[in-house]
Amino acid sequence: MSVIYPQDFKGKRVQSQALISSARSLIATLKERSEEAERNRCLPDETCQDLRRLGLPRLLQPEHFGGAEGSLENFVDMMIPIASGCPSTAWCLAQYIFHNYMIARWPVQAQEEVWSDPNNLVSGILIPRLGRAQQVEGGYKLTGEWPFVSGVQPSDWCLLSGMVEQDAAPDEERYFLVPTRSVTILDTWHPIGLHGSGSHDVRVEKLFVPEHLSLSIKHLKGGDFPGKAINRGAVFRPPVYMVSGILLAAALIGMTEAMFESFLVQSRSRRALMSSEETASYATHQVRVAEVSASLQAAEMLIRADCREIMEFASTDYAPTPLERSNYRCNSAYAGQLARRAAETVWDLIGARGAYATNLIARLYRDIAVASRHAAMNWELNATEHGRARLRLPLSNPSL
Repeated sequence: MSVIYPQDFKGKRVQSQALISSARSLIATLKERSEEAERNRCLPDETCQDLRRLGLPRLLQPEHFGGAEGSLENFVDMMIPIASGCPSTAWCLAQYIFHNYMIARWPVQAQEEVWSDPNNLVSGILIPRLGRAQQVEGGYKLTGEWPFVSGVQPSDWCLLSGMVEQDAAPDEERYFLVPTRSVTILDTWHPIGLHGSGSHDVRVEKLFVPEHLSLSIKHLKGGDFPGKAINRGAVFRPPVYMVSGILLAAALIGMTEAMFESFLVQSRSRRALMSSEETASYATHQVRVAEVSASLQAAEMLIRADCREIMEFASTDYAPTPLERSNYRCNSAYAGQLARRAAETVWDLIGARGAYATNLIARLYRDIAVASRHAAMNWELNATEHGRARLRLPLSNPSL
């Protein structure tokens, strides 16, 4: 396979605003394909082709490889409209974008290999204790089985994580880039929502991973990392786990906005079954509609404000403190909770009509129920971590 080097992209860099515009233009098409995605439990081939053709996963890819190298706020700009079109597509795209963002930290040789085709899709799962790696000559042998690998079937590469045993020190948390063809995909994704995300389990057994395709967790916490030799942009300086929740919160907000809009459309002609009164005339409905609207606006404003503040800090090479790292992750989880609670309110408002599987609101409700279970959206988990930091206790999450 021929390698495309950074200099080959001179003058050919994709632009973040162009990608965001392309994402918005895809909404109607994604809505038309959403039933196919749900039925087949994976993204339609045409959708994967569109993602590659339009370059949407390249939003945070380094400009050295022709990527847009956008800002963190571009996460929000793209995720909300895509999620309103098809939640499963948004969920997979979030993984593809974020893994490209992570790979910018890897050694240059790894980046050149993964992005030999800059449109390659990278799936992955970041649960290190489900994998075990042994250091061998030239690299590592990785064994493990991981769940929830969204978008793995159409992907070209898969990012896995594991613990490396060390004789004289605690086990080391490391991350491994492997070709998707080298992993076994297990048909395990039979969910109640996000059917089209194809979030199957994957397994590897004593898979050799060259040294340059592996990275220690310490290089994902900000500061120095091997990829800094070519990727010096401020967007790559923040700790990875600190910002990961922003992407998923934005997707949740987009899903809930779509659910809310569907309710508003349906409510214009809706009458109570018992009284035949227009339900939109109920003051109780009006108050709760306003509450949903305010919740969604607050959630979006919170993560956008954090994106801007993080980028401002990053531009000065400021290293976030444990308190700040836990705060940004906590805020993302809280934004996700605002969206989830808003969805619960819409679900209550739609009443018995939400029981029909053919109602778009029901499908979106199921998607939101699944998406909000992601660890980055777990309010109790992330709130506890920030509460510890506020109380001047050490962080308990080793990845943060």
